[in-house]
Amino acid sequence: MIIPIKFVEIENIKAKPETVKELVHLWKTVAKEPISKRVQHYKDVFVKGNDEAIFAELAFCIFTPQSKALSCWNAVNVLNDKKLLFTASAEEISKNINNVRFQNNKANFLVQARKQFTSNGKLDIKNFLKSFDDPVTLRKWIIDNIKGIGYKEAGHFLRNIGLGLDLAILDRHILRNLKFYNAIDEIPSTLTPKIYLETEQKMIKFCNDIKIPMSHMDLLMWAMQTGGIFK
Repeated sequence: MIIPIKFVEIENIKAKPETVKELVHLWKTVAKEPISKRVQHYKDVFVKGNDEAIFAELAFCIFTPQSKALSCWNAVNVLNDKKLLFTASAEEISKNINNVRFQNNKANFLVQARKQFTSNGKLDIKNFLKSFDDPVTLRKWIIDNIKGIGYKEAGHFLRNIGLGLDLAILDRHILRNLKFYNAIDEIPSTLTPKIYLETEQKMIKFCNDIKIPMSHMDLLMWAMQTGGIFK
């Protein structure tokens, strides 16, 4: 069963704070409670969800590069409702994810990932993920072994199943905000693995300094841009 999730609007969140002090105040007074609930949802996905629910989150993150998050999650739900997500060919999946960019490639990536986590004809991703001792090692394995997944997508996936709450998800809006609040000196022109990890450490330091959890910061910055929280 895929655990439902919806976009939740946060009132007054779009007024972007001009200073770090105002950012912390906004988090404490407006965003902390709804974000805490969403973080608990992520934890529940792994604790309460089955292999299908966890694989659905991986499919979502395979779809997300250069595509809108809401469109990607809708695509996952369409595939699930049509009973295609766990059985269909790449060609059939591609026909049903028209709102996802590069749908043919991503459909192929999804099918390949599904094969990797299938044993004796049954999906078995949860036990595999449990076998890793820490999220950083697990993230590296995912990047090295699942096509279509880089540092951002791997961190996104692990955050969404509650196993990588302290990993950065460095997309454009996060980088712009890190620069705006002087957590980084400049926005990298390209995110090589080395630069990604260096920037992640700067984000961790920024969060620690202002005492906003990493698991909250991504959602807080996303909410300031979109008016609410999603995935």
